[in-house]
Amino acid sequence: MEARLDHLVCWVADPFVSLRFYERVVGLPGVRAEEFREGKAGFPSVRVAPETILDLMAYESARGVDEGTGVRGAAGHPLNHFCLAVDREEFDALQVRLKQNEVEVTGTGTNSFGARGIAPETIYFADPDGNVIEVRYYE
Repeated sequence: MEARLDHLVCWVADPFVSLRFYERVVGLPGVRAEEFREGKAGFPSVRVAPETILDLMAYESARGVDEGTGVRGAAGHPLNHFCLAVDREEFDALQVRLKQNEVEVTGTGTNSFGARGIAPETIYFADPDGNVIEVRYYE
């Protein structure tokens, strides 16, 4: 079976704050951002790749998740981290944006294994809600 990642859901305290962070600091374009701002969408998302988005869902939305998934206790399960792969130029530009926005790089790595093999460098940082993001590039 070949599958592609469609979306991930991150629990966030304030979707507006998280949307601003992912758009301005991380550099991912908003999806349904205007509809969310106008109250026409339940939550905003950001585009990671042509076929993949990251949903930014408020903790308070967790109440209906068990019913929706059919899995008791599914709301708010923790995630260790998620990883974004970018090209080297964007990797360097992201580090500049993180510094400009006073976002601490909490960890680094070299020669780390991932979906496309070994990445020469990786960085880790947290979003406003403490969700850990790893960003890497491949040569």
